[in-house]
Amino acid sequence: MKILHIIGTLDPRAGGPSEYIRGLFRYGPIGYTGEAVTLDDPNAPFLKELPFPVTALGPTSSKFGYTSALAPWLEANRHRFDGVVVDGLWHYSGYAAWRTLRGRIPYMVFTHGMLDPYFKRAFPLKHVKKAFYWYLAQYWILRDAFRVLFTTQQERHLAEQSFALHTWKPYIVPCGTVGPANDEGDCIESFHQAVQSIGNRRFLLYLGRIHPKKGCDLLIDAFIKAAPLDTGLHLVMAGPDQTGWKEKLTAAARQSGVEDRIHWPGMLTGKAKWGAFFASEAFILPSHQENFGIAVAESLSCGRPVLLSNQVNIAPEIAADDAGYMEPDTLEGTVRLIERWIATTPDQRSIMRERAKALFQARYDMETTARTLLSLLELAKG
Repeated sequence: MKILHIIGTLDPRAGGPSEYIRGLFRYGPIGYTGEAVTLDDPNAPFLKELPFPVTALGPTSSKFGYTSALAPWLEANRHRFDGVVVDGLWHYSGYAAWRTLRGRIPYMVFTHGMLDPYFKRAFPLKHVKKAFYWYLAQYWILRDAFRVLFTTQQERHLAEQSFALHTWKPYIVPCGTVGPANDEGDCIESFHQAVQSIGNRRFLLYLGRIHPKKGCDLLIDAFIKAAPLDTGLHLVMAGPDQTGWKEKLTAAARQSGVEDRIHWPGMLTGKAKWGAFFASEAFILPSHQENFGIAVAESLSCGRPVLLSNQVNIAPEIAADDAGYMEPDTLEGTVRLIERWIATTPDQRSIMRERAKALFQARYDMETTARTLLSLLELAKG
């Protein structure tokens, strides 16, 4: 079965949806033949390394991503596909798919957390702008989709709180990931080559965008407060700084005397990224909003426990399975996450690592995602 994914960008710096597509397309042997169309610049270096077909119709001049090339391309190529998945909301690509595909071939929309009411609270002016587009187009795009995909029941429930109109056919699809393909030792060696400042020190790992939504300021402030409890524990903040926020965060650590215990390697990829998970004691994410969190599943795949805020939608089930801890997305809650980890005994940590690996294999392996999407499109074709 041949499936087209429409996504704004496959740039790995964009985070979750891009990583999800890259992992999903690795499961061609089970019948999931993937192709993507994006709004990237066709000369973008990150496209050249991808092992699946990509048509890049950008670059575009706005965040909305309008291009006159997309609708004609879909008209000319839709006959080649059994179904289409639109990854994300609020972009022209969804409208182009709705205009050219409805009533012809089934299309689904994967919301990727973009209907969470957090955004309405955090960015009220942007929400007003989105409301105009919602009633003009986005609502109808979702209403006419064969299925609207959510990663958890919690995400589905929250999505209904963002706008008054919310009529669609929802379906829960576990948004998994692909575990490391390389030997653990090789990965750790690559990590240490990339982050030489860490040496053999013990550390907690944050891996993701350096962004306010992710609670990076909470994490730095919480580490400052908890640092005296375990003077040998360090923190690795791995990820792209897309807003220029790092300087402010490092200033707080400098003033508190723990700057040398916080490491900023930038974005880690490939073996170095997997080595960061393997070399860490645990992964920590005090996010204010996270519908799933690809890095959470990646940490579990490496057998590393996760320390999460209660705004990560899969945090309750992870905590219930004793594969990690969950606390509120506040400074006090983030401090408690670190304190609880420091107080965890070696035997308890060993058990949590085993449960983390088992939980990934049971719920978050990408093969489950691929098979679910295949079954949905088979249903759509009757």
